[in-house]
Amino acid sequence: MILERVKRMVVKEFIHIFRDPKMKRVIFLAPMIQVLVFGYAVTTDVRHVALAVHDLDNSVASRELTARFVRSGVFDVVACVDDDRQVRKLIDRGKAGAILRVNKGFDAQVRAGRTATVQLILDGTDSNTAGIVLDYSARIVEEMAGAIFLAREAVRQGVFRPPGGVELQTRAWFNENLESRNFYIPGVIAMLVMLVTLLLTSMAVVREKEIGTMEQIMVTPITPAEFILGKTLPFAAIGFVDVIAITLVGVFWFGVPIRGSVPLLFLSTALFLMTTLGIGLLISTVSQTQQQALMSTFFFYFPAILLSGFMFPIANMPEAVQWLTLLDPLRYFMVIVRGIFLKGVGVDVLWPQLLALAVMGVAMLRAASWRFHKTLS
Repeated sequence: MILERVKRMVVKEFIHIFRDPKMKRVIFLAPMIQVLVFGYAVTTDVRHVALAVHDLDNSVASRELTARFVRSGVFDVVACVDDDRQVRKLIDRGKAGAILRVNKGFDAQVRAGRTATVQLILDGTDSNTAGIVLDYSARIVEEMAGAIFLAREAVRQGVFRPPGGVELQTRAWFNENLESRNFYIPGVIAMLVMLVTLLLTSMAVVREKEIGTMEQIMVTPITPAEFILGKTLPFAAIGFVDVIAITLVGVFWFGVPIRGSVPLLFLSTALFLMTTLGIGLLISTVSQTQQQALMSTFFFYFPAILLSGFMFPIANMPEAVQWLTLLDPLRYFMVIVRGIFLKGVGVDVLWPQLLALAVMGVAMLRAASWRFHKTLS
């Protein structure tokens, strides 16, 4: 009898969701479009930096320095300027992200064996990009300085044996090419699943109030737990379908590796959906209108994104904020999906995150059931 009541609730929810063709597109097509947009847009790789050259020396050495910047594959020369007013105009209008300024006498100082200086003017609006560009530029200049030193010593000594040095050999585990897309797309999967399930469930109970069917439900023998279960299962199924679809796009379209266990990914998704669906239903039970539910959802969603470690490392946050992130279920799921996709780790490593999601999921569903009971009374 209990299963029959839950089954009727599940059938009712599916009918309500899929009777509107636009809702199908919102649930299934919109996440696919979003993951494609995010996959191309969300990246911290710095390439094709617009570089303007202000070469006052116009010598062999200055042209060699400019050529080294171009050959690095990071910089694209977009302009060669003659005066400081053009430099300011390019920076102000965003036409150039960096200005390479070579003062007059650069070549003469190099030939004389003295330290020659060049200036790099950066657009510091985006401090992260500016820092990466500065690091690339410093390495290019250091390589040229090393080449000049070796050439000078070879001329001075005739047959020159380069001094011994230290060579750094690096190896990146899990993301060999250091592609930021591989880091962000698993996070995008978690983010989109959370958004879809929160939006759907936050409207579930309050919609019954607005259309006047709550009174009919109140006089039925269904219990609060059965009602919450009947509301949760359809949205959980939709969440799983979205996870599978978005994962397929990430793996086959963007080439993101999935090195871990797929069953573990489904298990962790189920625990995460328990949490997001419970939060959404709790929001729905405390809201009086769908507008209130929508605003409350976004009031929770955006801080959850900021505190999850998706965009900003949690270790860089103030200590009080780091403690606050422990209440964010998205934080734990981010660690899980990135561990499964990139590292291939299992339960022996991810069990703290799985346990946290299980506890939060049960707590949120119990709270939603309790709040619905209070509403019925």
